[in-house]
Order: sequence, then structure tokens, then C-alpha cells
Amino acid sequence: MARAATVLKNAPSISTPSRDEFAAMLEQSFETQSPQEGQVIKGTIVAIENDFAMVDVGLKTEGRIALKEFAMPGVPADIKVGDTVEVYLERVENALGEAILSRDKARREESWIKLERAFNDQTRVTGVIFGRVKGGFTVDLDGAVAFLPGSQVDVRPMRDVGPLMNQPQVFQILKMDRRRGNIVVSRRAVLEERRAEERTSLVASLLEKQVVEGVVKNITDYGAFVDLGGVDGLLHVTDIAWRRVSHPTEVLSVGQTVTVQIIKINHETQRISLGMKQLQTDPWEGVSAKYPIGAKFTGKVTNVTDYGAFVELEPGVEGLVHVSEMSWVKKNLAPSKLVAPGTDVDVQVLEVDSNKRRISLGLKQTQENPWNAVAAEHPVGSLIEGEIKSITEFGLFVGIDSEIDGMVHLSDLSWTEAGEDAIKAYEKGQMVKAKILDIDIEKERVSLGIKQLEEGPSRSSGGAAAPAGSTGGGLRKNQVVTGTVTEVNDGGIEVELEGGVRAFIRRADLARDRNDQRPERFGKGDKVDALVTSVDKASRKVSLSIKAKEISEEREAVEQFGSSDSGASLGDILGAALKKKTKKGDPE
Repeated sequence: MARAATVLKNAPSISTPSRDEFAAMLEQSFETQSPQEGQVIKGTIVAIENDFAMVDVGLKTEGRIALKEFAMPGVPADIKVGDTVEVYLERVENALGEAILSRDKARREESWIKLERAFNDQTRVTGVIFGRVKGGFTVDLDGAVAFLPGSQVDVRPMRDVGPLMNQPQVFQILKMDRRRGNIVVSRRAVLEERRAEERTSLVASLLEKQVVEGVVKNITDYGAFVDLGGVDGLLHVTDIAWRRVSHPTEVLSVGQTVTVQIIKINHETQRISLGMKQLQTDPWEGVSAKYPIGAKFTGKVTNVTDYGAFVELEPGVEGLVHVSEMSWVKKNLAPSKLVAPGTDVDVQVLEVDSNKRRISLGLKQTQENPWNAVAAEHPVGSLIEGEIKSITEFGLFVGIDSEIDGMVHLSDLSWTEAGEDAIKAYEKGQMVKAKILDIDIEKERVSLGIKQLEEGPSRSSGGAAAPAGSTGGGLRKNQVVTGTVTEVNDGGIEVELEGGVRAFIRRADLARDRNDQRPERFGKGDKVDALVTSVDKASRKVSLSIKAKEISEEREAVEQFGSSDSGASLGDILGAALKKKTKKGDPE
């Protein structure tokens, strides 16, 4: 006992802390164990009352958080007592001794981490459009606020965004700047990507010549775009109907449901060409039998151009009336002066080409040909009196009746004067008398002569009778004569024969080769050989042709040498003929 007492006596003494010391030690322990302000911490919901949730985060007192901070806009909070939640500690204790907590800020911090990951991975995020600002809208991305530009709401401009407000939507993050707190999102990018996937899938399921239904989405001058259920196809204006369609609105309207056939699919560009007329019978089948050449029909003028008018014979079948086939006499009038769109006209079928889908029609062929009346009323050799309608470098145009003019060529103005000098005595509007020299109904030409009203130097003045078939100057048909060129113009050349007889050789008769039928090859004073093709005693008119002379010589050579020189060239035959002709004059 004494030893034990000694030990206790020598042991150090233990002091008991005072009440103030104990309070200070307790406060210090709270400070060292409490979380720091500005951090996201975990807490437990201990009560829900009066739209607030009481959260215990291990501090001296709980913190209160409004229930709306636990929910997305438009969606009720889904929490209950005992749930563990993350909150943001703004202050450990306020003036009332309560902890200041925020679920929004905690979620915002959490959201930024998730959004940065989604932005880097180019993945989509879910958010809610909850407000409207200048140039666009605000979006809640689970606590983080993003900006949605107005142009990024939909693939097409939206007049009313109300149905999208406070509804969960999928967005694509276009831009992020955490330091500035900026996030830009797009709903349009998501829709376009989705539409592209659907379009690719839909295009892959379509086949050419497949018949489908669609809705007219848009109409342009060149056609209409038809929605085939996620992919658009172009219905060109030429494929709407077999008949001529000036504008798609004549047949279609926006919103109309149409049945179309897929004409072509380009899988690379995903372009689809559609047709409506392909579902109808081709009216050009058997068109040659329905519209034989020479038959007359009544059609409607659908279009008038500078070169003619298109006439519809039946829906889908049109023919062209060329300007040259519109009138027998009105050659220089514009087609619009003769016919008008929408009017019915009688036409005659001139030519049919089923392969090229072309029908040539004639308008004048259904009318009386005034040239037949002229030929009947004014036979060759008769006299007429008319007004000079115009004066050209070729001669005078004299009116025969109200619609038809005849031409007095320079060579038929005077027996003694050159045509260029004789024409100076005439004026436009002057009344003159002339003789009908020739009427060509097919070419629609009337040749007149003024000098033929008088006797010319070609008439025989006594002496022995001229040989049969000749003029007083001894000219006969098919005779080869030599003349001197006295006039050269675009229409041909004028030559003077022995005895003072003048004749005109037309351009077409200057040579057999078309390339040599050029009057400028000749000059005044040149000697030319030509064949007499006709002799008119009454009009004292002689027609010459160099071309006919060449053809005659060639025919004669072939007749003489063709059978014995089978296989020889034309040059060989003509050469042999000339050689033989030369030898005839040589002594044997």
C-alpha cells in the first residue's frame, strides 16, 4: 500500500479542461471536419415540406433547397426522403445559422463536365427550350444554360416555336467556352443528320420504274418537287403530260397528292427524277396511221414562234406549221399576225416522223390557191396593167391582183437599153402595162415583160422564110450558141447573141456544179457557150442554159462510149469523145 501510494504520488497530474476550453475545442473540430465553401458535396434529404427539401450535409444545421431545383423545366421533381443528392455549398452558415445550399449550381458543375465530354465526342445531348432571347432561345442542358440560334431550330424557318417550348429535345453542341460560360447548340443539325439517314435508307429502297405516291411540295417554272415520304423527287415540266404544259401550275398545286413513276435514281447525289406522263398511253403510238399525209384536220394553236406555230391535233400530239406553209402570198408577215394561241385552225398533214415525234403541217393547203386563179385569169401571152409595188436590183415588181405580184426582170425592160439604164425610167406607184411571159404555180412566180409589148430586133423583117422551129434570127431549141456577157447580177447573167438577140441565163443554169453557179465568175465582154432551152415566138423570148449544155454533152458522150467503155470514168469517156470528134476532121 505504501509503495502504491508512492507511485501515485510521483505520477504527473491530469488537468480537467474548463467549459470555455471545451467549447473552443469543439468548434475547432467542426471547422477541421466541415467541407469548404464553393465545393460540390453529397447530402441526404431528411424532409420535404412547403416546396423545400431539407438536406443534411454533416454541418451543424441542415440546408433548404427549393424543389424546383431538383427538376427540369416543365417536369416535376422526382425525389424522396432518404435520397442522396449532390449540392453546391455556398455558405456554411448564414445569419440565421442555416447552411446555404444549391442544387442548380451543383448540377451546373456536373453538367459542364458531361457537356465537355459530349462536345469532344461529338455526341448529342438532351435539353429543354425554356426562354426566348434576341436572335434565338435559351436551352437548359440539365443545369447549364445554352444558346439556340433561331436559324438552328429547324431545317426550315418556323413561325411558331411554341410547341417546342418546355419539351425535351435532342441537340448538337456547336461551340463551348467554359471560361466565358458560353454554349451554342443546334437542333437543326440533329434533324438534318436524321433526315440524311432516313433519306439514304429510303433512296436505297426505291427502284427505277417503280410507281409511288407523293405530295407536291414546291412548284417552280421548270417543274415540281414531290415529297415521297422523306425524300424529294423532281417532276420536270416535260414529264407532267404528253401534251405541251407551259407551266406546272396548269396541272399541279402545292399539297396535291399525285401518282408518279420513278424514271431515274442517282444514288451518289440521291437525286430522283419522276414522271407522270409515263403512266399514260403514249399518244404517238400509231400516229402515222391516225394522221396520214395529205389528210386535213382541225387543231388548236398552242404556241406561236418566229418560225411558225404549233398546232395540237390531240392531247400530246402537236405539229408545226412552218411560216412558209401559212399563206400562199403573205411571205414576210410574222406568224403572230396570221394565227393566235388558243384559236382553232384547219391544217393539212405534210410529213410525219414518228421516231422524232414530228409532224409537219400546212395551213395554206386548206385554202384556195390564188396562183391557180391567176393562171386561169391571166394565161401566158395576155396583157395586164398594174402598179409598180417595188423596184429592186433585179427588176420591177408589178401588182397583178390584190395579193400577187409579178416580176419584170431587167432583161425584159427594153430591147435596146441595158436593164440598169432602162429601170431608171420607172418609179414606185407608177402604173405600167406588161405581158405575162411565164407562170410557175409550184414556185409561185409570175414573169412579166415590158419590152415584149413591142417588136424587137429578133423579129424577122422579110426575106426567105425562117426554118421551122426557129426565130427570125435563126435560133432553134437545143441549139448551142455563143453569146457575149452584157450584164452580171446576183440572179444571173445577160448575154447578147448574134443579131442583137438578148437572153438571160439564171444563176441555177450557169453551171451543173452548184459551187460554180456564181454570176461573179463572169465579166462583161466574156464569151459563153450555152444551149437554147426554149424559144417563144410570141414574146420573142429566148431561154439559154450553160448547165443544160454540159448535161447534153455528157449524155451524148455516155451514149456513144458507155457500152464499149464499161467501167471507164466519166473523164475517160468525155476524153475519148473529144478525141474522136477531133479525128473526124483529120484526113484518113
